[in-house]
Amino acid sequence: GCLEKGMRLQVSAALKEGQVTPTQLCQRCLALIRSTKFLNAYITVAEESALKQAEESEKRYRRGQPLGVLDGIPISVKDNFNTTGIETTCASNMLKGYISPYNATVVQKLLDQGAVLLGKTNLDEFAMGSGSTDGVFGPVRNPWSYSRQYKEKSVSKSLSEDEESNWVITGGSSGGSAAAVSSFTCFAALGSDTGGSTRNPAAHCGVVGLKPTYGLISRHGLIPLVNSMDVPGILTRCVDDAAVVLGSVAGHDPKDSTTIQDNFKPFELPDLTDVSKLSIGIPKEYHAPGLSSEILALWSNAADLFKNAGAKVIEVSLPHTRYSIVCYHVLCTAEVASNMARFDGLEYGHRSDMNESTESMYAATRREGFNDVVRGRILSGNYFLLKQNYENYFIKAQKVRRLIASDFVKVFRSGVDILLTPTTLSDAVPYMEFIKEDNRTRSTQDDILTQAANMAGLPAINVPTALSERGLPIGLQFIGRSFQEKQLLTVAKWFEKQVKFPMIQLEEVKRLDHGVFQHQKSASFS
Repeated sequence: GCLEKGMRLQVSAALKEGQVTPTQLCQRCLALIRSTKFLNAYITVAEESALKQAEESEKRYRRGQPLGVLDGIPISVKDNFNTTGIETTCASNMLKGYISPYNATVVQKLLDQGAVLLGKTNLDEFAMGSGSTDGVFGPVRNPWSYSRQYKEKSVSKSLSEDEESNWVITGGSSGGSAAAVSSFTCFAALGSDTGGSTRNPAAHCGVVGLKPTYGLISRHGLIPLVNSMDVPGILTRCVDDAAVVLGSVAGHDPKDSTTIQDNFKPFELPDLTDVSKLSIGIPKEYHAPGLSSEILALWSNAADLFKNAGAKVIEVSLPHTRYSIVCYHVLCTAEVASNMARFDGLEYGHRSDMNESTESMYAATRREGFNDVVRGRILSGNYFLLKQNYENYFIKAQKVRRLIASDFVKVFRSGVDILLTPTTLSDAVPYMEFIKEDNRTRSTQDDILTQAANMAGLPAINVPTALSERGLPIGLQFIGRSFQEKQLLTVAKWFEKQVKFPMIQLEEVKRLDHGVFQHQKSASFS
């Protein structure tokens, strides 16, 4: 039962003491990936190279010289990060079969720490979506759909044929990474977060999802969606583990001019015992239309939890929140339109056979390569950027973005340390229900509580908090001051310890893979 333990303390110690070898750990995870294939969490599994990396790690442990906590630890990476020797598809026909000549900086840093890369995880095409349902490799299934907790609450218990239509989505766009971590196939995974794409699936899959401050982690090799908002995200089963991964990937990168100039000092999270000096802000605008009563109650209980422990809890206002989603839509599509111009069939990726002229080849390539979600965003982005619209849309949205950022600055200046909000409006919806609405409508609803942190470039984390009446995870979000990850994670860790989120009990898999899921009371709270 090594797989569901926390990485920082237990697994790292087990490796050091030789109770388990990196190869055994890797093989166990690979076996689990095979037995949970129906979740569709992975696009590519790099079995051969993973075992090679595990073998190298094993030699280091034998010499008593591991590279650090991550040495020999199996991880996965969202399929919009470039990886040498492993296909990077962005879940699009446009990049099927594309193998990058270089590793993304974050991937390289993890490999340099001895982490074992198991494979690339599934996503919405080019990370545009909030369900992980729109990639060319099909939707990702939420592991909690197959948990004892969900099944016991499921109405149609007697109808086993209903199981097929009963499964719920992971959220998106980093759904594959969230499902991979939640189903124990890896200890940590990279996602990306442009408007909530790491925090949203983390909330739905009951894992920790950290979106660091813009510029703290290099974007080099992350295939861009919105340059001014994209941040690599970190998914783990506990807050401590997120701090470990952050410590190994953060810091200046000469290949990304938007990263901070200073070197980042990795930190271990202290065990907070006294929260009386903390001031927690509750932004009233996050009581958004469509917020489920269940999540509202949970949010309010969490605020009371801090209050009763002696923290100062105050209602604050971020007045421009209500304009933020519209503003996000304009800026997001405009940058998408610009970024997607690189996929023209000339240099890499898909190329159409239409060869009457360069123009027709170019148009056909993009029609064949992109799904309608991506094409739709490119079209509206180009519309906003037309000369006659530029002032009215793009420039105006930039101004509103500045107002949104200064809302946060004012609140933090007033003495608030951390903001506490919901991460999602509801728990995960069944796939059949989710696809009734189009991607744009869904993304607009689902990004509402998360995208303001991207617009302001602030660090934010989802912490799994409780199970809903349907037996599915609900998470709450903490938003911190710029570059104050240590404070944010310390508070998140304290909260995680108070709420004791239950561990997923995966029954199906138990039959398939004996002994990997011995049930333990706590998830991986190390």
